[in-house]
Amino acid sequence: MAKESFSHQPVLLEEVLKGLNINRDGIYIDGTFGRGGHASELLKALGPKGRLMVMDKDPEAISAAQQMFVNDERAADERVVIAQGSFAMLKQLVSEQGWLGKVDGLLLDLGVSSPQLDDADRGFSFRHDGALDMRMDPDSGGSAAQWLARVSEIELARVLYEYGEERFSRRIARAIVDARTERPITSTKQLAQIVADANPKWEKGKNPATRSFQAIRIEINNELKDLQVYLSQVTDVLKPGGRIAVISFHSLEDRIVKRFIRDQSKGDRYPAGLPVTEAQLDPKLKPVGKALYPSEQELQRNPRARSSVLRVAEMR
Repeated sequence: MAKESFSHQPVLLEEVLKGLNINRDGIYIDGTFGRGGHASELLKALGPKGRLMVMDKDPEAISAAQQMFVNDERAADERVVIAQGSFAMLKQLVSEQGWLGKVDGLLLDLGVSSPQLDDADRGFSFRHDGALDMRMDPDSGGSAAQWLARVSEIELARVLYEYGEERFSRRIARAIVDARTERPITSTKQLAQIVADANPKWEKGKNPATRSFQAIRIEINNELKDLQVYLSQVTDVLKPGGRIAVISFHSLEDRIVKRFIRDQSKGDRYPAGLPVTEAQLDPKLKPVGKALYPSEQELQRNPRARSSVLRVAEMR
């Protein structure tokens, strides 16, 4: 049976295009292709000499990229390079193209795409009952169900607290461990119910399983560690004047990005009180404007954009 077609609206699209300050002949890397909403518009802004690499862990996203840029002869575009893998592989993939230190723009749109959320088979959403998977790449690593079957109560509570900022993490972890002794936890609906029953209080208008699902998904996909690895490679990849734009969807991601831009804009650390010039500090980046959030008009068109925030920085 053919896969159902799921729509996806790119978040903060105009702000991203403006923030990247696109050079028609430049080289750009979209590390989270999804369904190509940002990438397709970015490509429209490039000239014949421009280049775009699109990356994604998800094989379905890579298939969508192949169909968009390769399989259809009318859409075949030699300016595009398609690579399956984590954005943490940035430096390796860029080096293979001979683009190290030559890249004009980097884009990350973090979190889960609409097609992933809307496809019950992927197991990302508590709104659709399906197998408890949650892997961005279903062919790599273990599923959420497999992880929940073996994780210790202490480790589970840590993940829920650190990655989900769930204040009832211990209580929920105990409930999950108790439940799995009776029968395996294999579906999203089953897990969501266990979490809801164990959660005495949650934010108005938010499902009680929201934070727990976020935490488990982050753990399963190594999301925050991959982000940190990616950011550590940025200054080796960008050329002077090149820009990085990152869209985050929760405070943990945004905090990492904000701290990275701040630290790279300050430069090397020296002992307090030591007289050093800005050149000696060797700052690598400078922030471009302030954090940007979706407009009311965008939120009306796409409610899933409500928690997004965009930060942009430029290579010195």
